[in-house]
Amino acid sequence: MSAELEISAAELDKVRNLIYKESGMLFPTKKNYFIANRIGQRIKSVNAKDFREYYHRLLVDSDEMQNFLEELTVNETYFFRDFPQLQGFAEILLPKYLEKKRQVNDYLLRLWSAACSTGEEPYTLAIILREMIEDFDRWNIQIDATDIDRRVLRHAKIGLYSDRSMKDTPIPYRNKYFKRTPDGWQILPVIAEMVNFEQLNLIDRMAMRRRRNYDFIFCRNVLIYFDDTSRKRVVMALYDALVPGGYLFLGHAESVGRITAAFHLERLGDFLCYKRPEI
Repeated sequence: MSAELEISAAELDKVRNLIYKESGMLFPTKKNYFIANRIGQRIKSVNAKDFREYYHRLLVDSDEMQNFLEELTVNETYFFRDFPQLQGFAEILLPKYLEKKRQVNDYLLRLWSAACSTGEEPYTLAIILREMIEDFDRWNIQIDATDIDRRVLRHAKIGLYSDRSMKDTPIPYRNKYFKRTPDGWQILPVIAEMVNFEQLNLIDRMAMRRRRNYDFIFCRNVLIYFDDTSRKRVVMALYDALVPGGYLFLGHAESVGRITAAFHLERLGDFLCYKRPEI
């Protein structure tokens, strides 16, 4: 905690409650120093004279509230993260799912990367679909990618990545879908044009109700930042956003087992996923 800013524990509690109300993220008291540090950065950015003035601004200025939330989000990601799960999706689940759709002449496939960060996940999914779907040109494929953080979305739309982001990307895919530039790896239009990026707060009930009819939702390493109440709210919204028979993918440390019994748990190879029952 920063003594220079004169932020008391009670004042930080008020901020943590405000963060929870606006984003669903629950920061424990052990994160007080982190929060105080971010408050200090924003106070300097907006030229507020002290904590009280800045806190009032958070209450009345939605843009500044958004700026503050963006200072708190963690955006550690890279292409082909959690490769075994993606491999199971690509090689076990996807072929069977697509064949069922072909049998009823349904060639619409919709995916959602929730909390997409700087775009590595949705672009990874686009690459997988291009590589794995033999009759790709027949399909109407829609990939939506959302995040609460406007800064990471701007990065994602530019599509320029460092060696760190590329560390798990197979060499053939690097050569096929990226252009090496002096500034990094540029995603090529054939992949970039498959993804639609939008800002979205996962606890915004009205916005979440507009998300419907997805075949696959990837919401990985997000629920760990929520408490049980927010987690259940988000998971049930994701359930409603899936088509019957659609699948939800979470991070390896996450589970919906304690939240709801609405999903069917499936083990495919070495990974787990959650299926919305088919009526």
